[in-house]
Amino acid sequence: MEYRGPYRVRTVEKPMPQILHPEDAIIRVTRSCICGSDLHLYHGMVPDTRVGSTFGHEFVGVVEEIGPLVQKLKVGDQVLVPFNIACGKCNFCKQGLFGNCHESNPMATAVGGIFGYSHTAGGYDGGQAEYVRVPYADVGPTVIPPDMDPDDAVLLTDVVPTGYQAAEMGGIKEGDTVVIFGAGPIGIMAARCAWFFGPSRVIIIDHVDYRLEFAKNYAYCEAYNFKDMEDPVVFLKKTTDWYGADVCIDCVGCEAEGNSLQTFSGKVTLMQAGTATALQWAINSVKKGGIVSIVGVYGPPFNLIPIGNVLNKGLTIRANQASVKRLLPKLIAHVQEGRLNPKGLITHRVPLEEVADAYRLFSSKLDNCIKTVLIPSAKS
Repeated sequence: MEYRGPYRVRTVEKPMPQILHPEDAIIRVTRSCICGSDLHLYHGMVPDTRVGSTFGHEFVGVVEEIGPLVQKLKVGDQVLVPFNIACGKCNFCKQGLFGNCHESNPMATAVGGIFGYSHTAGGYDGGQAEYVRVPYADVGPTVIPPDMDPDDAVLLTDVVPTGYQAAEMGGIKEGDTVVIFGAGPIGIMAARCAWFFGPSRVIIIDHVDYRLEFAKNYAYCEAYNFKDMEDPVVFLKKTTDWYGADVCIDCVGCEAEGNSLQTFSGKVTLMQAGTATALQWAINSVKKGGIVSIVGVYGPPFNLIPIGNVLNKGLTIRANQASVKRLLPKLIAHVQEGRLNPKGLITHRVPLEEVADAYRLFSSKLDNCIKTVLIPSAKS
């Protein structure tokens, strides 16, 4: 696929990717997904998203070619590829911060490289394609266990690790009340994974009824539509004996609905980097001394948030891109042992040639869409 400007993507023929470094591999893609954060690119919300880019940071496939220094993969291996591009050798990778690699995106001071996610994340082409070049092939790509469904594997590249890390960063303790803003795939997975840590309540907030119903059934959580509330913060305070939630998790990011000032300044005039409504609600809804976990995508330059409340309530904020490689062994075991069912999130399977329709379907929340998988021609 190719980006042609806001709300415009199309299928085109592009040159076959080549080995550019001896540690590269070329992967023939068998499945890729459209992520909610891809919609930020699609809507023109991410700086330096250039015409001609290929999106896609969630993909699995078959190794077609390897560079001369690649030792851990061989041609024919079926692999899942984490969305982080990580060298495995820098100080940050050695700490398990694979989303903050210092080598894969050397022009940035924050995020590491990410497949198909604008030049702010390194300018790498992504996996919504038939073939993709994968740098540092001995670090990121992981051979898919022979008993694992590829539909499960493709969701282990981002959705499951990001949802799990969202819950993990919340420091959830036994008996806690956890509130998650956003009932997209990441929010639903965060709600499901929150139960691993022993809370007494998991609550998810969104404004789309079919997503809330899906979340209740998939993640066994409470689900509420903020459009039915006069004030979501007051509602959440009231349902927690006026203390607030122990943990609030922002799984929405820069295109949140629900606040006219945020929408006007963040989406209409672009005076701030998108709308921080969910983060504002999270800060105001969590208890004193509570934890706010952020995995929703925000970008430069800044956002309007009540930082004074963070100070005066004594809050802890934890945020990052998921370190997929660090989490994969644990999450693969959860899938193999039946504790997680990633493929249960998939509602639509669309040929890669129909990528424009797939983006419109997901962006407009048509046909009860939760998660879309793109299938390149003649591949399964």
